[in-house]
Amino acid sequence: MEHEVFVPVPAERLREALADPARIARAVPGLQQDAGAEPVTGRLKVRVGGHTITYRGSARLSGQDDGSYAIEGDATEARGTGSVKLALTLRLRDTEGGTTLTFDGTATADGRVAELAGDAVTSAVGRLLNRFAENLGAEGEGPEESRGAEVEGTADAADAVVETPEESSVFDAEVPAPGLDPLAEAEEPAPAEAAHARRTMIGRSAEEVDHAPPRGRYAPVPAPQAVAPHSTLRWAAPAAALVLASAIVVGRVLRKRR
Repeated sequence: MEHEVFVPVPAERLREALADPARIARAVPGLQQDAGAEPVTGRLKVRVGGHTITYRGSARLSGQDDGSYAIEGDATEARGTGSVKLALTLRLRDTEGGTTLTFDGTATADGRVAELAGDAVTSAVGRLLNRFAENLGAEGEGPEESRGAEVEGTADAADAVVETPEESSVFDAEVPAPGLDPLAEAEEPAPAEAAHARRTMIGRSAEEVDHAPPRGRYAPVPAPQAVAPHSTLRWAAPAAALVLASAIVVGRVLRKRR
């Protein structure tokens, strides 16, 4: 069999991806990797015509002296006794705008797939290789594409800074003196004044209202009290005694002169 796929990625990038087994495993479409096993080992579902066959196996890729790659794989049906073996050669050829991947080799199979039409099997293998090549291209361009996006974003940000006209900033405005700033904070009141202000704003507690007379600037002013009668008598009695004593003294003086 021979199959070609064009990928819009430079060959050097694809070779970097092919040198990493983990990236190769991610490129295999639908591969469910086995935990703790080699990267390209696990279960793979293949759809041939209207049938789906699940295989369990592994694949190995190794570089050759001529720059090509040898792909070897073997798998068995997860529910059956059929098996598949691959022996492919992968070559990369620089093409305008990307790389052409050429798959050449043989594949032998028995079991359920051998009972299906040859055209359906060939079409299924072609789709599998196409998707593998596309995924491999994504693995090859992923990191570099991210770096390019970062560089482009940085350049765009730099251009925006250059093209943006200068504008006055609120941080460049003069700060008015505290006495002229209508939003400046007032001087913190003394503790007694603060307490009175709090009581004025929030009012007294229910306990104060029930058990204490009103206090503070809003306390009611008591009405003036009239002078009680007994207050006058309290001062009149000593005065009368003084007048009486003075009259007695004056009377005695007059008698002696006679």
